[in-house]
Amino acid sequence: MFGKKPTPQKRIDSLIGAGTVVRGDIIFEGGLRIDGQVAGNVTATEGKPATLVVSEQARVDGKVEVSHVVINGQVHGPVSAADYLELQPKARVVGDVAYKTLEMHVGAVVQGRLDPGSAEPETAAVVELKRSGK
Repeated sequence: MFGKKPTPQKRIDSLIGAGTVVRGDIIFEGGLRIDGQVAGNVTATEGKPATLVVSEQARVDGKVEVSHVVINGQVHGPVSAADYLELQPKARVVGDVAYKTLEMHVGAVVQGRLDPGSAEPETAAVVELKRSGK
């Protein structure tokens, strides 16, 4: 009767590197980090835990539907985070945003509607991103 809810990925499995342009929809499970550009929708496999990170230099032109989303770049299209959405200081979202839990840093900008509670709830978790030493 009471099923175990899936939890978001705490690791990044796939990367779209800086300078890379992907044209078309992306469906993934696990963790995906975008440093380049995506011209298409980015969605998680239905019923699977997933984490999407849109880095500072990244841009997504399309719909985003993932349970756990961290944005510090640009998204031009609606964003739906079934569980948790973090908008970091350089985040720019042009489109409506639906979420269960929202963390919005000073400097983040949303040009659209904020819609709390319209996304399907899942268990919340925080993703830690480690910087590589340069």
